[in-house]
Amino acid sequence: MQHTTIRGKILYLREGDEIGREWFTVTKHTGGGRTLRAMCEMDDHDLLRDVTYSVDADWRPLDCFVRLTIDDKFIGSTWFKFDDGGAECEGYTVAEGRLRQRLSRNARPRSFGAHPIICDFWHLSQFDKAGPKRQTWEAIMSSPAPDGGTGPMLSAHDLTSEYRGQEEITVPAGTFKTEHFAFLVGDPHPAPEELWYLGDDIIPVKIAYPIYNSTYELAELETG
Repeated sequence: MQHTTIRGKILYLREGDEIGREWFTVTKHTGGGRTLRAMCEMDDHDLLRDVTYSVDADWRPLDCFVRLTIDDKFIGSTWFKFDDGGAECEGYTVAEGRLRQRLSRNARPRSFGAHPIICDFWHLSQFDKAGPKRQTWEAIMSSPAPDGGTGPMLSAHDLTSEYRGQEEITVPAGTFKTEHFAFLVGDPHPAPEELWYLGDDIIPVKIAYPIYNSTYELAELETG
């Protein structure tokens, strides 16, 4: 088969203690499109998330499936589809019941947050390094909650990101020369979310989120 695969594991840490973990597999096709498969465990919220998410060669969202459980109880499962007229979804959640939504836009949405940590990095595929060092665009999300623990259903908000240059950092998976960015989040979260990723495949290396005293660090990486 002609596709290539990237596999990894991310540790969720609070003040050095492990509070969760994420396994991800990314399949990159010869045409440039990619499919992410991620499983996320959050111990402090008893949350388990399964995600399958595909983007085109320009990293624009195509479709996604999100299934969410909390305390080993089903919360919801939803299928999302994206096109040149916006985003839509169909699903079922315990809170909302059977649901169907449509967000109309004038173009295909630029990025989608399904709430695995790796999806935070994939937003940055839409940052134009030839442009200003601070840029803002609309992102579609599967949940407005910081832990993604609601829905899953459509929401949208603006992302403001700032490029901070290249930096070499060390995490459990090794030492990497990374691209350093920050998401600038306003009140009530004044501290920026800082992100470091590796290369054109936007491999997640580290996130620091001071408002929650949390970091998210790459612990295992396999490419081929």
